Amino acid sequence: PRLQPFHGDWEFIGRSSGDGTGDAGAMSVKPETLAAVLGVLSDDSAPSLTAINEAYQRVVPKQDQAGASAALVLLLEQPDLLPTLPYRIAAIYLLFEQHRAEQLATNPLTSVFATILEAPVRSDPRAGSGPYCHGEHEKQFLSLLLMGPPKDLFKRSPKEIEAELVKVTSPPPLATPLVKKHAQEQQKDQLAPGPRVSAVVATPDRSAPVNDAGATSQSATDVVAVAHNVSATGADFRPVLDRPAPPLLDCHDVENVWMSPTEITHTVVWDASMGIENTQGAEVRALVKKACKVSLSTDMSKFVLAEIKNDPKLVYHIGMTPSKLPDLVENNPLIAIDVLLRLMTSNQISEYFSVLVNMDMSLHSMEVVNRLTTAVDLPTEFVHLYISNCISTCETIKDKYMQNRLVRLVCVFLQSLIRNKIINVQELFVEVQAFCIEFSRIREAAGLFRLLKTLDSGESGGAQST
Repeated sequence: PRLQPFHGDWEFIGRSSGDGTGDAGAMSVKPETLAAVLGVLSDDSAPSLTAINEAYQRVVPKQDQAGASAALVLLLEQPDLLPTLPYRIAAIYLLFEQHRAEQLATNPLTSVFATILEAPVRSDPRAGSGPYCHGEHEKQFLSLLLMGPPKDLFKRSPKEIEAELVKVTSPPPLATPLVKKHAQEQQKDQLAPGPRVSAVVATPDRSAPVNDAGATSQSATDVVAVAHNVSATGADFRPVLDRPAPPLLDCHDVENVWMSPTEITHTVVWDASMGIENTQGAEVRALVKKACKVSLSTDMSKFVLAEIKNDPKLVYHIGMTPSKLPDLVENNPLIAIDVLLRLMTSNQISEYFSVLVNMDMSLHSMEVVNRLTTAVDLPTEFVHLYISNCISTCETIKDKYMQNRLVRLVCVFLQSLIRNKIINVQELFVEVQAFCIEFSRIREAAGLFRLLKTLDSGESGGAQST
């Protein structure tokens, strides 16, 4: 039989010919070496895979192992040259041993293993051509080798391994996805092979016995010899493509100036600001960092506010982040107000609002929110959420003195928002009224309650007259 090697993968093992397409002829295998390899594969008396590999190393010189490996790959592809599973197990193991120390990502046989794992299973080895696999047991054995073989696997003979694979009722998953992934990554780094037609075509003799050892050995010798001779003479049916160098276009006179400029008008441009440190920005950054820890003096605060006012973009370079806002509010509320006003157009302003809403309620935080509400239009949901958090804090605090103090602050804060028409009192009427009733013993709460009633009666009277 004359059978077809699969997609040039066997050729990938050899040396490059210099043009990126490879040269199968560089992997010549001597007839006596091939005969010795076939003898190793067909030795049924070998007690283990280790013994088979030792015999292979003895009969194949190191300088001939590349060609012998290419021949093994070629024979594995042929359905009727290695028709039984023990032979194929031995051949796969010998290939695996050649590059056992290498990872799949760099193993030159990864594409060969991927082809075997993806090859269709055919019951009759003489039916069809192309990639061939003896069965799922062959794929399971290859997956065991690639994914981590058991310690005693190499101490068994191919026939013992075949018997154990047949007994397995729930085999582990195959290594196909992993091997295919690495094979595809390797193909990205290689030049695409040129168009070609294989020199060996399958024409199996169906009248010959499948397991005829003598005929198989002779056929293997013939196929490898023919494949070698054809490749060595360059007649592997690759079309010779004419690739002439592109002609040079004529250069017009108007283009010469770009190639050989006649006028040199180069001038040196000096950056006068080069090497000058922006000490003011660094000083403001240091003061803002300090402002998050302690209260700044009046002169320091005025300097920071003046620098931010002179350079509105400076606020983006002073190291301010949402997580630092609570400390800045408690220690230097005036600076915090100015910084937030400058950051209103920032894409992080919602994060600053979120931190401001969730920080502990205090005189300084309410002062910041109150100033912001009078300076810019804050989101309504932010203001409502802050008011709700203030009321909740007053209701849950245990210290009576601190509770009375915070209630007074909240009441004054709410009266300011209502009188300045920052909030629509009707949207929070029920919540604020309940707050006033709960703390009616406090004068500011009673005053806020009267303000609510006055507004409510005024709106009711206006509605009735209408």
